[in-house]
Amino acid sequence: MRSDLSATLFLAEPDSAEGGELVIADQRGVKLDAGDLLLYPASTLHRVDPVRSEVHVAAFFSIESKVRDESDRAILFELDTAIQSLSGGGCETDDLVRLTSVYHKLLRRWAEV
Repeated sequence: MRSDLSATLFLAEPDSAEGGELVIADQRGVKLDAGDLLLYPASTLHRVDPVRSEVHVAAFFSIESKVRDESDRAILFELDTAIQSLSGGGCETDDLVRLTSVYHKLLRRWAEV
């Protein structure tokens, strides 16, 4: 199975244990609230810092996207982010409908069924 995306679901509150931060691409480690999920490219180097007290519980998932190519997924993400931003800023509805249509056309073109 191809793994395109990784997800970490935090099952414990951040202060429930010392350590256990998720570090992605050598950035500052994070521990989110219980129930929060962090999604990131599977190709990104990531690790979990050692837990120094108590127990830190999280779940890790690998996800295969219907869009195989990482650069195609990046384009779809950028387009979706722009659509979401414009929808809150008073953009004309016709323009948003056209952009959303382009997003869905690209998704249908690049998706593998």
